[in-house]
Amino acid sequence: MIHHSSQEVVSYQVRRGGSGPLQVSGQSQPGANWALGREFRASLDMLMVAFIIEILFVVGFPLALGIWFHRRLKVSWLLFAAGAVTFGLSQAVHMPLNQAIFALVGSPGSDSTPGWVMILILGLTAGLCEETARYAIYRWVLRNVRCWREALMFGAGHGGIESIVMVGLVVGVVLLNMTALQGSDLEAWTAVLGMPAGMTAQLQGQLDVYWGQDWITPLLAAGERLFTMIFHIGMAVLVLRAVVHNRPGYWVLAIGLHTAINASALMAVEAGWSLVATEGLMGLFALLALGIILVFRPKGESARPVDAAPHSLRSLPSLPAVSSRPPTAEERLRRQIEDSKYDV
Repeated sequence: MIHHSSQEVVSYQVRRGGSGPLQVSGQSQPGANWALGREFRASLDMLMVAFIIEILFVVGFPLALGIWFHRRLKVSWLLFAAGAVTFGLSQAVHMPLNQAIFALVGSPGSDSTPGWVMILILGLTAGLCEETARYAIYRWVLRNVRCWREALMFGAGHGGIESIVMVGLVVGVVLLNMTALQGSDLEAWTAVLGMPAGMTAQLQGQLDVYWGQDWITPLLAAGERLFTMIFHIGMAVLVLRAVVHNRPGYWVLAIGLHTAINASALMAVEAGWSLVATEGLMGLFALLALGIILVFRPKGESARPVDAAPHSLRSLPSLPAVSSRPPTAEERLRRQIEDSKYDV
């Protein structure tokens, strides 16, 4: 599983003070506050648009890619669904496995295990579960799937469901919740939900962090989904190669690459890299996966859609239709008249 890598620090340190003017750093300055409030509202509008663009992209792009593969490569949507189910099955093992490991070595952020060790563990469990699930489905369930173009559709389904559910759905729900809470009476909300009184300030802090993000952050997150989709498709091609040619080394390589992309993203965040630099690192892995896709693309007829004829056949003129019905007396007479024109 490849998650959104990081969030930027709040760009505005702003809070509302009761029903009075906007307050900054505890000082009430009506003129300056009005200007800052106007700028802040404009930033909120841009951020809202950016979140909507992100949701549309992370949901729409996998589906559009599936449509393109289906029409261009003539592959079934069942492969897309199979890839989605494979991701779900991998998570059914991945999440309990992580919980079992946390029970043994401590949860992330605890002092019992060094941070870099925990990062490697998280990356390895993701790679092991997802790439093993791909391998098992190819080998024992989709026994007739042995073609490069079929692996593309299978990988699109695997990465697509992650993008749609784990990112699109989550971002959409959080956006709705934060929009509902913005400008509302948080004390009334905490009272209705039965939360402790001290949670009001914590909830306000979460709102400030969320709405204080730079508008470019959701767009970079959408770009990350593009990179991870390419990566999943590349790994689907690589693992299929392991099954078809009985080369388990390709499966091990897929696990290693999956571990590397997850762990390197987490380490970049831990090291304080900027969001742009972190997404650039993800882009490098996407380029590597794209190279795998192109290198293992079959040459010749097997790379074409199944109903595509070779160019040499398409260039031949069509032959006239031949009828098995014997000619009638009128047709024989007309043919004799036509032939007589050329008699010398």
